[in-house]
Amino acid sequence: MTGPLDGVRVVDFGQFIAAPAATQILVDLGADVIKVEPVQGESSRLIGIYGEAILRNYNRNKRCIALDLKDEQGIRVARDLIAGADIVVQNLRPGVMESFGLGAEQVRAAHPSVIYATVSGFGLHGPSKYRPGLDIAAQAESGIMWVTGEADGEPQRVGFPAVDAVAGHVFAQAILGAYIRRLRTGEGDTVETSLLEVAVHLQGPNWGEYLITGIEPMRKGNGQATVAPAADVMPTRDGAIVVSAYSVVHFDRLCSLLGLPDVARDPRFDTNEARVRNRPALLELLRAEFAKMTSDEAMTLLTPNGVVAGRISSYGEVRKNPDVEATGIFIDVADPSGIEHTTLGSPWHLGSIPRFSATGAPALGQHTAEVLTELGYAAADIDDLTTAGVVGASR
Repeated sequence: MTGPLDGVRVVDFGQFIAAPAATQILVDLGADVIKVEPVQGESSRLIGIYGEAILRNYNRNKRCIALDLKDEQGIRVARDLIAGADIVVQNLRPGVMESFGLGAEQVRAAHPSVIYATVSGFGLHGPSKYRPGLDIAAQAESGIMWVTGEADGEPQRVGFPAVDAVAGHVFAQAILGAYIRRLRTGEGDTVETSLLEVAVHLQGPNWGEYLITGIEPMRKGNGQATVAPAADVMPTRDGAIVVSAYSVVHFDRLCSLLGLPDVARDPRFDTNEARVRNRPALLELLRAEFAKMTSDEAMTLLTPNGVVAGRISSYGEVRKNPDVEATGIFIDVADPSGIEHTTLGSPWHLGSIPRFSATGAPALGQHTAEVLTELGYAAADIDDLTTAGVVGASR
């Protein structure tokens, strides 16, 4: 069984999350992804457990070559790699790849059929082009932090690098679109996205309301601004659940299940607009009933009856959730030393290929000699490059 990208070669100059996350998707679709790192290692290798988590989750099944791109011989190796590539991916600070002679225009002039893909912090055409950009800056400048947190509290970041992770999926989607076009026309393409535009796009419903009304969304904690009850937290005897039941049918059903049929007919709550205006009074009534139940009892009451609800779960609880287990999202892999650990697989499945069979993230320079040999370098030349520090091999 082969993946749909079997035989496709990707050269990945990415670091941290957004670019490696995109090429991880390409790997899981069958591509041969060669990860190019500096001889001292990409930035994720230098920041402790957080960096190790990034490496494990976004670099499975890749091959790794370590190159000094500040050396002419290292650039020559990079050019040889690119010459045999279908797709080139990078997220280095704008201008860096150009300084090596490996920018989009330079590469595509030499190889018109190559797809050259760049993800940046703030885009390649605005005044912030050269700014370093990480997930948190995109969360701040896109409005995400503005609408996240309690109404009377400070702005909050989303509790994980959401923009980076979603940018990886968006980036992969665009790359695949460009590759499909190449299959049809034979022509390469240039792909661009940025953390900033992904972060703005993530907030589509909020932006849609703002563009319609001109009223800026504001922080208000849990609950959606224009519908109720929606994304409202209901504490239980042993935890909490979140409930959304704002349509007429579902609100009536919720009230009936809780033994509160009169609430559905109360003028304060008989329309969605009224419920939004009177949300505090509504939540007081609903929470009083949920406080009598355990989370399991609440879920057993609501979900078989079509009311949307979710148990607010810790990571340990998520890990044991039978629905999560059934997806196969957690996979066991072996690192280069043979030690097994658990990491995340891609969150999708194709019927045409089996569930992921994976090796862990490669060691720095683990495949340097292997890849150079494939490029036609003699063993003596590889030794010379290694001795000179132009390439690095795993130790």
